[in-house]
Amino acid sequence: MIEIVSDPGAGQVVEIQGEGESGVRGPLPVLPLRDVVPVPDTMLPLAVGQERSVRLVDDVLAGDRRLVLVTSRDAAVEAPGPEGIHEVGVVGHIVRMLKVPDGTLRLLVQGTQRVRLTRFTKTEPYLVAEIEELPDQLGPEGEDGSSPELVALHRSVQETFSKIVEAVPYLPEELQIAVANIDDPVALSQLITGSLRIGTDDKQELLEQVDVQARLRRLMAILARELEVISIGSEIQSQVQSELDKGQREYVLRQQLKAIREELGEEDPLEAELAELREQLDALDLPEVVATQADRELHRLESIPQASAEHGVVRTYLEWIVSLPWNDRTRDDLDLHRAREILDADHHGLEDIKDRILEFLAVRQLKPDARGSILCLVGPPGVGKTSLGKSIARAMGRNFERISAGGVRDEAEIRGHRRTYIGAMPGTIIRAMRDSGSSNPLLMIDEIDKMGSVGSGGGPESAMLEVLDPEQNDTFRDHYLDVPFDLSRVMFVTTANTLDTIPGPLRDRMEIIRLAGYTAQEKLEIAKRYLVPRQLERHGLRRSWVGFGDPALRTLIEDYTRESGVRNLEREIGRVVRKIAREIVEQEQDDDAPPAKPKRLTVSQARVEELLGRGTWAGADEALRRRTRRAGVATGLAWTPVGGDVLVVEAAAMPKSGSQPTLTTTGQLGDVMQESVRAALTWVRGNLAGVAPEVAQDWFSQHDLHVHVPAGATPKDGPSADITIATAIVSLLTGREVAQHVAMTGEITLTGEVLPIGGLKEKALAAQRNGVRCVIAPRENERDQEDIPEPLRSRIDFVWVDRVEQVLEAALGGLPVGPRG
Repeated sequence: MIEIVSDPGAGQVVEIQGEGESGVRGPLPVLPLRDVVPVPDTMLPLAVGQERSVRLVDDVLAGDRRLVLVTSRDAAVEAPGPEGIHEVGVVGHIVRMLKVPDGTLRLLVQGTQRVRLTRFTKTEPYLVAEIEELPDQLGPEGEDGSSPELVALHRSVQETFSKIVEAVPYLPEELQIAVANIDDPVALSQLITGSLRIGTDDKQELLEQVDVQARLRRLMAILARELEVISIGSEIQSQVQSELDKGQREYVLRQQLKAIREELGEEDPLEAELAELREQLDALDLPEVVATQADRELHRLESIPQASAEHGVVRTYLEWIVSLPWNDRTRDDLDLHRAREILDADHHGLEDIKDRILEFLAVRQLKPDARGSILCLVGPPGVGKTSLGKSIARAMGRNFERISAGGVRDEAEIRGHRRTYIGAMPGTIIRAMRDSGSSNPLLMIDEIDKMGSVGSGGGPESAMLEVLDPEQNDTFRDHYLDVPFDLSRVMFVTTANTLDTIPGPLRDRMEIIRLAGYTAQEKLEIAKRYLVPRQLERHGLRRSWVGFGDPALRTLIEDYTRESGVRNLEREIGRVVRKIAREIVEQEQDDDAPPAKPKRLTVSQARVEELLGRGTWAGADEALRRRTRRAGVATGLAWTPVGGDVLVVEAAAMPKSGSQPTLTTTGQLGDVMQESVRAALTWVRGNLAGVAPEVAQDWFSQHDLHVHVPAGATPKDGPSADITIATAIVSLLTGREVAQHVAMTGEITLTGEVLPIGGLKEKALAAQRNGVRCVIAPRENERDQEDIPEPLRSRIDFVWVDRVEQVLEAALGGLPVGPRG
């Protein structure tokens, strides 16, 4: 019977008294255990918290106190079914139960017989199964365990376990004595299995093994493995302790030596220098490889005489190690709204660049350990590539360093020189990292397209491949340092005017972002917001004294500058401001009265022309129209590294002077453009009857042809002038002038198809600057007009063509294309 000794309230202990029933009878409730394997004839403490397990315990306490303890196959499953538990377990008797205030139960269960679950009779509200006992089997020889092999295993297990008890602190010495006094192999295996911290699978395997001899053999293997692991762990701990003791001993001896020297007044400057270097190195959290190298060099320095040249080399090397930001980093400012405000405040437009930076910050917020990005800003001079890099660094809260790659012709300038050379020093990358003061700065590599190598191989481009490769630059090795330096946290931003001179493998490592240039309206806004205030501040004038009207700024943009960027525009604004500053100072010096606040001056268009004289580009649009107002002349559009430009093609003919007609090309045309002239001429000759039926078929055999592209001092090349050349030749043949305000670009084939070209946005900007109102372009480039700003698209008519006949119809067909009112 069950007797309740005390009230079973919360926190009260329920003592179970009386003899429990012996023998194995079923069915019995089954209590699944997680990460716990029961052992026969051992006491097992358990914590029960699941609702169905609490109900099981309540029902067991109300009955004969017996249940079956079985280990779950998967500890992650909270309520396993019949298939989720092992078949072999242990019958247990609940000896004590404690109710905890949180509703859980603490049990002390006495394990008895090993049993196998044969059939489940219930699964709800908890598992109930029929069982059969699995008694121990001592083997055919002697029921008292007198088998020689069994005795040998018994003793080996005792000895091995005794060694483990001596080495493991969590096993008490009393357990070693108890094991040594056990003669029963069954009791021995059960005691050791229940006491040792081994894996659940190993314990379950020992439980399921009914052959005592096989069980002891398996237990011996497990004990041997555990003893080996303990031995290895002890060796590791001994080595670590030895190293700690050695370091501590050296530290104590050095401190004693230092105190003795100070007491004797024998302070050595060299020792002081070495001590300072040692303190600086100890204060750094250096990578293991770097720390080993630095320690080796420091010991070398201690043994080298101060007068030796090698002493200075080693000391300089260690000073470089100390000065680098190995683990110092700045925290990224991931506030997207603030970053957008900073970018908008520093630059007008450039939405693609700003969106890319905000995307990078968003990714960094979601994945803080993301690798650094490598951006390449490509565009003409003066569009703000370098200043944009500074704004990106300011928006992200990172340190900024700029490296100029223009003119770099040696790989050693990137990687540094080896220390065997006199005057060796690290390369520009490591020097920039030192100057930045952090391991995650923004490094801008300016003018990367202007690097040039000497000879074959080993150029700076090859060194840049490792610097700009996120898969390699975490172990960048400078020749001078000769230890890996992590560049993976650096954000690289490179700039270039053109991609043609950048090798393909290097270009493939960068994300290309193009900056085509600014429209006239964008230049006006940039001048009002940034250029004028900056020039006034630089020249000591206040914004309340001098202002620029929009007509004056438009005059500077259209008549005094003709560029994709705003560099020359700012220079012209500076000229105006300097002249005004001179006038203000001269007026103050001529007057006898004390200096007073100058009157507000607004610079007008007339005032600009008065101060600067006639503009360089004043009347250029009219000059262009005057040049093209004759047959045989057509206007094309070209792309250059400094932006788009217009291209005038002239064709002239004369009676042949020799036995065969000749074709002459002038204007410093490249090989590709000379081929374009021949291709255009071939198409016109093959389609003469269709494009100029009034011209005799033998016209080309009776005339020499001359194609000229003015501005002969400027080299020209590329296939995009094909349709311009063909139009100029047809205009010459028919005597019809090309429509005014029309420019064109496109490559042709011998069959008359018009192929797509590149740089449409730059060419459209050039068309706007030169007063062009209609642009003829390949139809396949129609999708590129989305890159052109809306104000510019609305001011230019685009005629999309597939064939040369469509070009001729638009350019020579009398279409009403002219200046807009």
